[in-house]
Amino acid sequence: MSSHTEHPVRRSPSRRTAVTAAALIALFAWVLDQATKTWVVSTMALGERIDVLPPVLYWQYHLNPGAAFSMGTDHTWLFTVIMVVVLAYVVWRARHLGGSWRWAAALGGLVGGVCGNLTDRLFRPPGFGLGEVVDFIAVPRFAIFNVADSFIVCSMIVICLLMLIGLHLDGTRVTSSESSHDDPEGHEQEDREQEELR
Repeated sequence: MSSHTEHPVRRSPSRRTAVTAAALIALFAWVLDQATKTWVVSTMALGERIDVLPPVLYWQYHLNPGAAFSMGTDHTWLFTVIMVVVLAYVVWRARHLGGSWRWAAALGGLVGGVCGNLTDRLFRPPGFGLGEVVDFIAVPRFAIFNVADSFIVCSMIVICLLMLIGLHLDGTRVTSSESSHDDPEGHEQEDREQEELR
């Protein structure tokens, strides 16, 4: 009787499955963001603050015409253009998405978050492309933000980590040969050292 224990093989999703998962995550992020903003606008007065987990977390209704930390309030249209460009680039890059759940989750969260804030810019007052973004999540000594912002920040952190560990968008990992190509000078130095030893 064999004592060998078989371990289940972890299967990567197909490209179609990964793209579908990314699209569903993006839709979930967008719906959650817009639903919470609709709730805030319909139930709270502008500037109103509600205790959630004091002194750590509050709801505070705030309209942001600028970027993060209310910067650039006189250039709202510029942030609308930037969001459109970022969204177009991420969707274009998603063509290379392969069998990676982690990349699917990261791209889906990023797209959903950008779409959430872009919806505000396009369709909320004072006008198309100039709309003010609804923020309501407040923590001490920090900016007031929203669900879309949370998805964007968390997704960017995951993307940076995936790049750091060498996981490509298509689900493959960085190989030693790729690393040497990325550093041709180091590769040439090694060749010279080996030649000198001979």
